[in-house]
Amino acid sequence: MPGRVFVTGASGFVGSAIVEELLARGHEVSALVHRRRLSEPDRRVRQVDGDLFDGNLLTSAIRDCQAVIHVVGIIMENPRRGVTFERIHFEGTKNVVDATLRAGVKRYLHTSALGTRPDAVSYYHKTKYAAEQYVRASGLNWTIFRPSMIHGPEGELMQMEAAWARKRAPAPLFFMPFMPYFGGSKAGRLQPVYVGDVARAFVEALEKPQTIGEVYLLGGSDRVTWPELHRTVSNAVVGKDRMVASMPVPVAKGLAAIGIGKLLGFNRDQVIMSQEDNTCDLTKFVDHFGWEPKPFGETVRGYAKQM
Repeated sequence: MPGRVFVTGASGFVGSAIVEELLARGHEVSALVHRRRLSEPDRRVRQVDGDLFDGNLLTSAIRDCQAVIHVVGIIMENPRRGVTFERIHFEGTKNVVDATLRAGVKRYLHTSALGTRPDAVSYYHKTKYAAEQYVRASGLNWTIFRPSMIHGPEGELMQMEAAWARKRAPAPLFFMPFMPYFGGSKAGRLQPVYVGDVARAFVEALEKPQTIGEVYLLGGSDRVTWPELHRTVSNAVVGKDRMVASMPVPVAKGLAAIGIGKLLGFNRDQVIMSQEDNTCDLTKFVDHFGWEPKPFGETVRGYAKQM
């Protein structure tokens, strides 16, 4: 039955899509927002201003909810501001889980990432795995989703892709005459999943008791290489191919190590992760949910004019 759901990162790219899906299905929302306020206030949405590290605030906000959906994650660290993978992915998750337990709420849905595993090479995936382990041991009625790269018109990556396609990338990327990726033919494949499908999966999981205690790998219905991804976006946005070129992995890691990578929009972990396949078998998801996420190209063409 519809009820009130607490959502972290509710004003972000994925969180706002989940809030929209919850409202469409008759739920009310307690939305945790930090700095960025909700764009369209709704009487069914209770905005909670704060962050993951105020335990009393979290407990109070969760107490009258029927479930918690934890969305917050980062892809870029900023240690000077205390924004690290360890702090956001693990410590943030721990605080939300502990607050959920204190509030007496049992149902908990968690956002992890495809590629998360105990022997992960990237620190991003290692901290995601540590968070998963804390969730598993919590005693909550949990469900974990591990999505591949999430795409949509408001997503940061797709906004950058569209800028590259239009040759309007912001400084310091304006000088690049091509759409870049790392590692040439050794770069991994992707299975991009549409943000609307991610939101749908989370909200439907609330209605499916059989999803409790399950981990779902979540990707779109097709697999693409980085050059294919670039060309798909370019054709959708400007109606033609843009030049695609690869940056050698040692060069990219070197730029990341001296801080130039951050200026160009990437870090060491992103370089490492780009060399691994980020794909999955959807059989379990389709069996449990009864539908398959949309293909990448078709979906991008549908929203290209919004970018």
